[in-house]
Amino acid sequence: MDYRKWTDKYSTDCKLKYNSESTQYNYISCVKSFLFKFSNYREPKEIPNSEIKKWLLEAKTINTRKHRLCAINSFYKITVSMPTKISKIPYPKEEKKLPVIIESEFLKDQIMKIDNLKHKAILMLGYSCALRVSEVINLKIEDIDSKRMLITIRNSKGRKDRLVVLSPTMLETLRGYYREYRPKKFLFNGQNQFDLRYSTQSCNKLVKKYIGKDYHFHLLRHSGATTMLENGTDISIIQKLLGHSNIKTTMIYTHVSNALLSKVKTPI
Repeated sequence: MDYRKWTDKYSTDCKLKYNSESTQYNYISCVKSFLFKFSNYREPKEIPNSEIKKWLLEAKTINTRKHRLCAINSFYKITVSMPTKISKIPYPKEEKKLPVIIESEFLKDQIMKIDNLKHKAILMLGYSCALRVSEVINLKIEDIDSKRMLITIRNSKGRKDRLVVLSPTMLETLRGYYREYRPKKFLFNGQNQFDLRYSTQSCNKLVKKYIGKDYHFHLLRHSGATTMLENGTDISIIQKLLGHSNIKTTMIYTHVSNALLSKVKTPI
């Protein structure tokens, strides 16, 4: 098999198809591993589904197997032009796990006592607006609308734009941060000369430093959404703020809210 030809073709197709840089990176890496594994075949179309199944089962977790299947399905659809090649391989049943939530008072206390205004603003945005880490690092200065008290999240997951609420406390923190750091282009600049954005890895390091070593950035999003729900925000509004296409995705927060659970009256 001409390994370089197929990996180059898929890399181009993947970048044209998917807007998310993380999706591009993960899918391309997975397809490269797949093609290297089966490089003894002349063409990708000749790889038997039985062998692909064995490769999928080598994955240590269900999520890794799902990721592999999605990436390979993408490869056969957009590059090999065989959309039904692996259609009969069953998609792993999704593991139904409740999101981990950080207690709201503890989280607020930890964030508010951070002295470094840049670090404080990053973590506060993740929690206050329930943002994904990619949404925080892709924010630009012009996305902050202090007159309408809104933040525009552009080209997020699913290539969708949406608005989230900018609280007075959040605005005050951002103004203090801007006066001190004077960022350019992106709201949070990193140190990489080739990419001006603050990195995902750096954001996760901040969570571990200031909140707890067992936590990661996405838990700020889960915790922010749960706090909104406990504060009485309608679930349909939370859906729009989070950018969920299906309200069933948002409904999971009703199962982890301590405030809501404490109001339940048991039969006996």
